[in-house]
Order: sequence, then structure tokens, then C-alpha cells
Amino acid sequence: MGSLGTVLKHPDDIYPLFKLKMAARNVGKQIPPEPHWGFCYKMLHKVSRSFSLVIQQLGPELRNAVCIFYLVLRALDTVEDDTSIASDIKVPILKNFHQHIYDGDWHFSCGTKDYKVLMDQFHLVSTAFLELGRSYQEAIEDITKRMGAGMAKFICKEVETVDDYDEYCHYVAGLVGLGLSKLFYASKLEDLAPDSLSNSMGLFLQKTNIIRDYLEDINEIPKSRMFWPRQIWSKYVNKLEDLKYDENSIKAVECLNDMITNALLHVEDCLKYMSALRDPAVFRFCAIPQIMAIGTIALCYNNIEVFKGVVKMRRGLTAKVIDRTKSMSDVYGAFFDFSCLLKMKVEKNDPNATKTLSRIEAIQKTCRNSGLLNKRSSYMVESKPSYNSVAIIAVFILLSIFLAFLSTKQPIHSD
Repeated sequence: MGSLGTVLKHPDDIYPLFKLKMAARNVGKQIPPEPHWGFCYKMLHKVSRSFSLVIQQLGPELRNAVCIFYLVLRALDTVEDDTSIASDIKVPILKNFHQHIYDGDWHFSCGTKDYKVLMDQFHLVSTAFLELGRSYQEAIEDITKRMGAGMAKFICKEVETVDDYDEYCHYVAGLVGLGLSKLFYASKLEDLAPDSLSNSMGLFLQKTNIIRDYLEDINEIPKSRMFWPRQIWSKYVNKLEDLKYDENSIKAVECLNDMITNALLHVEDCLKYMSALRDPAVFRFCAIPQIMAIGTIALCYNNIEVFKGVVKMRRGLTAKVIDRTKSMSDVYGAFFDFSCLLKMKVEKNDPNATKTLSRIEAIQKTCRNSGLLNKRSSYMVESKPSYNSVAIIAVFILLSIFLAFLSTKQPIHSD
């Protein structure tokens, strides 16, 4: 549930954390009995716990389609990510992956840990895919084909310009946005969203991940993974890996802020996309990751720690986002609050300060013009604790004991 010290600093995290813990436990109870579907949902939880929680809110038919869509693309991404696979082997697999999903016997050994299990047992994902409705299958096949071709293109191509960067992010994430919009439409729960807005939904999430994961990607063995565009980083250093060295810390932060300013270009499209959604479950499915992204961006901005480790939202704040995101008023409120945090961190001597502030002000204007800011309760502005430390510790211990007791009562699931 998070460290005791963090909970003491943020006592209002306790209840959302408890609800998140219970929701995570309930995910295991919803695993279908069929072996292939059981594998898919267990694997979904292992390769993306946060996504697994959000997807469980969808209705069964759409939930199954989105689960398989995610696992297919995760498998495709595992092939692309494995730097130990020679290009002459990798490229054909990426280009033909959309055909493999129809083959109940196909699998390919690559990746590590849970991702290797996914690839070794991929035939179970294919079996589940073949049970989806035809409209879902066609949407997944189309996006997988386009994404595989795009990934193959960038195996032999560096991300040089900002246009290259946008193109790469389109292939690996913008197409996910387009695919999800197709699945929502196939479910008859939503109208088909414009491609440009769907693309921005994916690009904002992907660019956030690329920014946050700089150190992990640059230290990848046996070969660095470099997604920051040369057009941006070359203004600050001679080599992309130079950003991680202490002597370049000032330039590194300036480059980071430049990357974040670029990511903020997609926010207004994202808000427009979400404001058009009608189904409450689909809305939450889309909105929660977007709020997590703007929150992560706000934490990363002007933060040298991006080049030293992992910067992410504390678990309690994540729990609040999941618990309290129910309507567009909550989304506008979250984006407004996090943009305020961003604005406070902008320094006048930053070379991109004017551009960054212009982006932030445009986002805040969109939020204000919605007329919904006064209808939400902020979770960014922490209220003063109304509990003493002893009481907080007592509650924390009681909840821990309760959860420990529940864990001894887990039902036995046969595999």
C-alpha cells in the first residue's frame, strides 16, 4: 500500500490506496475459466498491472477485445524491443506479425521474464483472438499490420527530426489510439473518433514514456535504444548519452524541458477526444492513463532525476486518480492542477520558457472554457492532516492486518 513514511505525509492517500488494493484483488477473481483466456488475463496483469485494473471496468465483450489487442501489440513490441535479435530476422517478423495472430501454433522465443512467457505461449493469445467478433479481429489485424510495418521501418532508421519522432510515435502508439477507437466503435458504445484526435491520445502517452524512460533506454544492453530526436538533443549535447553525465546537468534539464514542451502539443486534442466519449467505462479507461501522463510530465519537468533514475507519481496519488476520475470535470480539473504545477517550475532563463508557458496557458484556457472546473474536487492541493500520527499508524496497521487476513482466504484456482 506504499511506505509508511509516505502515508504519514499524505494521510488522505490511505482510503484510495485501500480501494486500489481491493480492486487489484478482485481482478484475480474475474479471470475466465477457459485456459487460453485465463492465460491472457493473467499475462495482462503481469505485463501491465495498471492497465489490467483499468481494463476490468469495461464490459465483457469489449474487455476481451481490448485485452487481446493489448497482448498482441505487447508481443509485437517485445520483438521490436529485443536488441539481441538480428535485423534480418526481426524485420520479417514485424512485417508479418498480423498474419501470425491467425495461426494457433505460432510462437517465437524472445524477450525476458514475463514477456518471454508471452512469446513462448503466444498461441494461446491467437486462440482467444480467433474467438472475438469479426469486426474486432479486423480492427486488431489492421493496426497490427500497420504498426509492424512502421516498427520495421525504424529498425534501420534513426529518429533524426521532430517529424521522424512524431512518425515513430504514431506507429508505436498513435496507431494504438486509432485501434482503440475502432474497437469502441465496433462495440457500438462510441462514435468513431477522428484519426487525428485518436493519434494524439497515443502520442501524448508515448512521448511521456519516452521522456520518463531516458535512462533505462540509453543503458539498454547490448544496444542503446534512442528515441529522443536529434533535432532537439543536438542543441544541447554532442551525443544523446551525454545527457546522463553530471557535467552536462544544466544542458540535460534544458533538453528535457524542450522534450516536455513538445509533448504538451497534444494535450488539447486529448481533452477534445475525451470530452466526446459517452460510455462511463470507456471514458475512465481513456481518462485515467491521460491524467497519469500529465502528472508524470509535471513531475519530470525541470527535474534532473530523470537522468539518474525513475521519476513517477507516488502510489497514493495514482490511487486517487483511479478512484476520483469519473467525469470530464475531473479530467479538466486534473489537467488544470498539474499544469499549474508545471507553470510554477518554469524558470525564466530556460531557453524554451516562453514556448512552454504558451503551451501551459493554452491548456489552462481549454480547461477554464469548459466551465467545469468549479464542479470538481482537487486532489493536487493537499489538505492539512486532520489525524494525529498515532491514529494514522493505527489505521495503517489495521488495514495491513485485514489484508493479510484476506490473503489467507484466497480461493484456489485450478490452472
